[in-house]
Amino acid sequence: MLATRLQGLHPYVPGEQPTDRDYIKLNANENPYPPHESVGEAVSRAATSQLPKLGLYPDPDVNELRAAIADMLTKTGGCFGNTHIDGTNCTPDARNTLPFPITADMIFCGNGSDEVLSFVFYTFFDGDRPLVQPRFSYSFYPVYCGFYKIPMAPVALKDDWTLDTDALIAEAQKSDSCIIFANPNAPTGLALSRAQVADLLRRAPKGRIVVVDEAYCDFGEESCLPLLGEFDNLVIVRTFSKSLSFAGMRLGYAVARPELVNALFTVKNSFNHFPVDFIAKTAAVASCKAAWYYARNAQRIIQDRDDFSSFLRGHGWSVIDSKTNFVFARKEGLEGEYIYQSVKKAGLLIRHFNTPGIEDFVRISIGTPEQMSILKKAMEVL
Repeated sequence: MLATRLQGLHPYVPGEQPTDRDYIKLNANENPYPPHESVGEAVSRAATSQLPKLGLYPDPDVNELRAAIADMLTKTGGCFGNTHIDGTNCTPDARNTLPFPITADMIFCGNGSDEVLSFVFYTFFDGDRPLVQPRFSYSFYPVYCGFYKIPMAPVALKDDWTLDTDALIAEAQKSDSCIIFANPNAPTGLALSRAQVADLLRRAPKGRIVVVDEAYCDFGEESCLPLLGEFDNLVIVRTFSKSLSFAGMRLGYAVARPELVNALFTVKNSFNHFPVDFIAKTAAVASCKAAWYYARNAQRIIQDRDDFSSFLRGHGWSVIDSKTNFVFARKEGLEGEYIYQSVKKAGLLIRHFNTPGIEDFVRISIGTPEQMSILKKAMEVL
């Protein structure tokens, strides 16, 4: 009774969503701070004074939102982590100042970055050649490869857990393939510099797309947005879920040359004309206008991340340097499952991947200072 294609699917498994207890949730890389109050006000107005619009289809091209995202990226440089904040104004750090403005026709929006990735996979990756990707990266990439019948070419990380760009290029050249990777990477938290990404792009097969997933870029130091001026085969995928406190609303977007964005629209309009609803659009536009607030929160999270990493190292843990809103850590002599279960008994959820090669690690999202204080007490006795 079921289609045969279903047999090969292996769905993505998200972080645990508990219903039996009120845990401190540090397992899904959610932002511990709420959206800016203006977002709630905008949604409230939309649900009252603009109530009739809820009965109408939204703008399928979300033009107002695309313009708001483009303006936000231009004003912040695409990296909240070192954006300069002056009252309610943001200016990019010198290393992220864009050589050109991001424009609305360079933005494509979807219902979360996972949906945007789905459209990216369908638009740019063929099933007649393998997709090159790091062995350990976002675990939805293999899911979409299975969904779209795209063979995979996983490439091992270096011994220090960094992406092996030489190996990625060698594998891509072998089969004239596209490349996808997260930068900063997940679950390791490490990031390539923009110069390293540029070098990879220069050596990648000509005419093949390179996708850089910047879901965690706002907690790092550099965005690859400036490279869009040089490379017409670059697609950058980003999300509102992490730095913009939007995980419960669902919004993601891609940034690329207009001709690539138009191709994504062709796919989207062949599947679902309206992936971004009126309420989500309204909330997201308000979020973009409060970029200073989210930049401040990102910088607070970075400070708490570095403090927590130092705490763990001081208690005998091995911690990979992170440019994200989480840390990836292990402790000699302890199994990852044991760490996860011990912390859970203390009322906190962290993430454990039962994957060979990283099974002794745990991934820990950065919460509020109060939440991290409770977590420290649970982990210092392990």
